[in-house]
Amino acid sequence: MNSPHEPVVYLVDDDDAVREALAFLLRTVGLKVESFPDGPALLMALRPQDLGCLLLDIRMPQVSGLQLQAQLQARGSDLPVIIMTGHGNVDLCRRAFQQGAIDFLEKPVDETVLLEAVQRAIQAHRRQRDHLAVHAAARQRLSRLSDREREVLAGVMNGETSKQSARVLGISARTVETHRASVFQKLEVRSLAELMRVYLNVAETSP
Repeated sequence: MNSPHEPVVYLVDDDDAVREALAFLLRTVGLKVESFPDGPALLMALRPQDLGCLLLDIRMPQVSGLQLQAQLQARGSDLPVIIMTGHGNVDLCRRAFQQGAIDFLEKPVDETVLLEAVQRAIQAHRRQRDHLAVHAAARQRLSRLSDREREVLAGVMNGETSKQSARVLGISARTVETHRASVFQKLEVRSLAELMRVYLNVAETSP
């Protein structure tokens, strides 16, 4: 089983010779590669939790690279997609990018260009996963707050003093201070700046 921190390059190409050559190239730089002759084989083996990227040929029997890209998108896959083709044109390139591809490479693919594209894709995916982890941690902390503590937190975010929040909420300023202290403790922050960061991390991902 793969480590969640070990990137995997999922390679899909119906040409056996091309697939084997590309897999060999990627492995020479230490990348883990899982290769497939077609889209259905990939979909059977894909592990959404894996870190890495998808390297898809555009012209394949059964399911084309663009169709496979759309299916992956519908499944909620967040793996970055690199499209390869030996028959590139503006329309195919535009469609690939509209569907979220991060690169479009023409065959025969230059080895350096390919490796750089794959490394960029993996790094982009790593940053995305790290970003989501930060937001998830912030949401988990905020879920600890009571309804009253959330109201007090909203007042802090609006720049209210304890007395102002007390008037708005109909409670004493001392009670507001007690709730504020509890908010800081539950959110595991020690400054207003840290509190703001946690709050904004959740606000960025709220619908």
